[in-house]
Amino acid sequence: MGANTHVHLPPNFSAFRTTAEAVERAAAEGLAVLGSSNYYDFAAYREFEDLAREAGVYPLFGMEAICYLPELRDAGVKINDPGNPGKMYVCGKGLGHWAGPSAEADRLLGVLRGVDGARTAAQVERMNRVFAEAGIDLAVTVDAVVEAVARRAGVAPATVHLQERHVAQAFADALTTVVGTDGLVEALTAVTGASSAASDPVTVQNFLRATLMKAGKPAYVAEEDTISFEMVRALVLELGGIPCYPILADGASPVCAFEQPVEDLAAWLSAHGVHAAEMIPNRNDPEVLARYVAGLRAAGIVVTAGTEHNTLGMVAMEPVCLDGSVLPEPVQLIAWEGACVVAAHQHAVVRGEQGFVGPDGVPDPTYADADERIRAWAARGQGLIRTYRKEHASTDEGETR
Repeated sequence: MGANTHVHLPPNFSAFRTTAEAVERAAAEGLAVLGSSNYYDFAAYREFEDLAREAGVYPLFGMEAICYLPELRDAGVKINDPGNPGKMYVCGKGLGHWAGPSAEADRLLGVLRGVDGARTAAQVERMNRVFAEAGIDLAVTVDAVVEAVARRAGVAPATVHLQERHVAQAFADALTTVVGTDGLVEALTAVTGASSAASDPVTVQNFLRATLMKAGKPAYVAEEDTISFEMVRALVLELGGIPCYPILADGASPVCAFEQPVEDLAAWLSAHGVHAAEMIPNRNDPEVLARYVAGLRAAGIVVTAGTEHNTLGMVAMEPVCLDGSVLPEPVQLIAWEGACVVAAHQHAVVRGEQGFVGPDGVPDPTYADADERIRAWAARGQGLIRTYRKEHASTDEGETR
């Protein structure tokens, strides 16, 4: 059995049309654990929890957010976004309080939503202007994009918090409607000044993001320094989660300076109270993946693995390497261990008990060192997952890894 600790459920930008589709695919492909990492809203999580229980898939509740490190941006350092220096994606794993957030968590979520919403509105305005300057009037509006996303996901518009991909997709769809599929290449060249053979929704959306919306491009909107790393980490902890850093590694070429060598990355994470990291192996070479996972785990950092499923292209639910090969066995073992740690942490925090990290972000002090702590929490989590599977799975698929 396997684990995928990072997918995005609609109304986040997602390969899945519904939460049910995500859970059904996970169960059909034999996953024991599925974790969501949605941006800024957890309205889908109640349905996710119920459907996962019915399918015998252990649900992990997480989040993803974007923050900014001005000192690294000013120095031109790329972190885990290859198009925007100083921009950092941060995750939270095993949110024990997503269903009943504290007043402080609500306040912090409100700040993130407000800043992100204002930036999205500015992006839509700039994208309309760029297209108009090329003689193509699309008149896309934020409200129209929100309504379309809500309709596609079958959710209330109030639960939709637009991402850059939503905006790019809306313009890709609007452009296709105006010029038709046959006119896309010419129109894209006129708008972006770059040649493109893109003709399907996925590649057109990606092309628009890369050529218009990233740093230095005509529709780029500068990020606000308001959303700091410290703020996002505080939100994760308020929600009862484990702060986690998602790694690009060779998913960027060249590898972002912040992420190499892996020993320096691990040292930064540990020093800043981030005791978990996550790989998205389908963008990594097996050898690079193995090197990062081994280096992080040796530094006492929990490692998990996911797929994101944050494009319209559907991929397998179980993480695989960039070349389609299965994860190297040491990576499989460490990723499973990480999923078990998150499961145990989430279970404990829901019950008001000591988690893998406490509300202050300090790791459980019961253990002599990080390795002992990780192994103990993983054993606890594996037991929870086994029990859950026996209680809810329709068939017993055997021992976990």
